[in-house]
Amino acid sequence: MNQPLIDLNDVRLTLGEGDVRTEILKGVSLRLDPGESVAVLGPSGSGKSSLMAVISGLERPDSGAVNLDGQDIDGWNEDRLARLRGRSLGIILQAFHLLPTMTALENVAVPLELAGAADARDRARAELEAVGLGHRLTHYPAQLSGGEQQRVAIARATAPRPRLLLADEPTGNLDSATGATIIDLLFERAASAGAGLLVITHDAAVAARAARVVRMADGRLTQ
Repeated sequence: MNQPLIDLNDVRLTLGEGDVRTEILKGVSLRLDPGESVAVLGPSGSGKSSLMAVISGLERPDSGAVNLDGQDIDGWNEDRLARLRGRSLGIILQAFHLLPTMTALENVAVPLELAGAADARDRARAELEAVGLGHRLTHYPAQLSGGEQQRVAIARATAPRPRLLLADEPTGNLDSATGATIIDLLFERAASAGAGLLVITHDAAVAARAARVVRMADGRLTQ
């Protein structure tokens, strides 16, 4: 039987110090299997982005178990977590986080080159063509629309061929029509790669695209 890509059990996270210390995640449990798509739906401030930070190893929970791609990441150092993210995770954020001094092709290829991929340029070109940007390879982020920048971000996330894609409010900076196109593309690329997909969103229409929806409120998840 395949190991789950995400397996959280009773995860708790508290942030802040002293009197402003706040419990953000309150006993969260979540499982996502290979090839499955899950949406976490909830309003701003419900703990969704903190949940993704814990899943990706960017935040360490106070208690509970976090297993990622079959591995318990408790106690891992930053280098080991970074290697796991580079190998198993593709992350897409609301802010595109493209490097402004690099072309679309370079934004996708350079992370692959740093990871030691010999075919980085060819793979980056293929991913950009797959998201409809084969004609924009040499354009810089400032020369691209918001939707095009998010397409580059999707290509960058899928180019390493990760087993799991994490998307945090991927349409948050886009108008509704562009956002709908990006969501179509995100689900298509995840399915094409056979990757699991976790989408964090406040938009019920976006969440409805996933095979399973869990709702988040006040730091807790409900099916």
